[in-house]
Amino acid sequence: MGASPGRGFPSKLIPIEVPPHVVMLRGIGRDSNIYLVRDEEEALIIDTGTGINWHLYTEIWEREGYLTDVEHVTIFNTHEHFDHVGGNKVLQRWLEERGIEVSFAAHKITANVLERGDEGVILSYFYGRRFEPHQVDFKLEDGDKLNVSSLELLVVHTPGHTAGSSCLYLDDGKHRVMFTGDTVFKGTVGRTDLPTGDGWALRESLERLAEFDVDFGFPGHGDYIRDWKENLREVLRWLP
Repeated sequence: MGASPGRGFPSKLIPIEVPPHVVMLRGIGRDSNIYLVRDEEEALIIDTGTGINWHLYTEIWEREGYLTDVEHVTIFNTHEHFDHVGGNKVLQRWLEERGIEVSFAAHKITANVLERGDEGVILSYFYGRRFEPHQVDFKLEDGDKLNVSSLELLVVHTPGHTAGSSCLYLDDGKHRVMFTGDTVFKGTVGRTDLPTGDGWALRESLERLAEFDVDFGFPGHGDYIRDWKENLREVLRWLP
């Protein structure tokens, strides 16, 4: 998927590759992690950070050739918070300037919040910024499939951190990966005391996620998760 990862970049910006399809960029500052999934001429970007550091991520994509010959990108937001959606429009503009068609996708609850520009849920004021509302092309529900060329990712609605929180599950025949947003991290879970959060719903979501076989869990912040089921057992043990 490109040249050797990480040449010339600060350590915190070294891309983590899980061949053959996934590239992880650790979020800078308050940004979420940003993921790129590619197959042939299509790609999927999962979450976009606050939009403050977008140029650092795109510089890596360009230098490493991750988007070379890509014709269409879908931007999927795992939930409604600004640190995951604030870069949506700036990345759309950057991609379209390079002749790449862009679509947006999210669970239908998240999609409605983004289209309304509901600052009370998005919480952009916490970052001293404004969110630019935009249309979401694909309003998804639990069990829907999101296609990236020949890849098929399953939408798993996991309310708790927010009402629209959703994960994406990919089994590409080599690795089984789950993109979790802020539903579950390595050793902990997303907070539930912000608007539309629900602790009981989060527990139910985690119990459901524990049913999946996962080689790599890719959360919205922090390190990736290798011991998927043990990690979930541990966090469920201390949840109220």
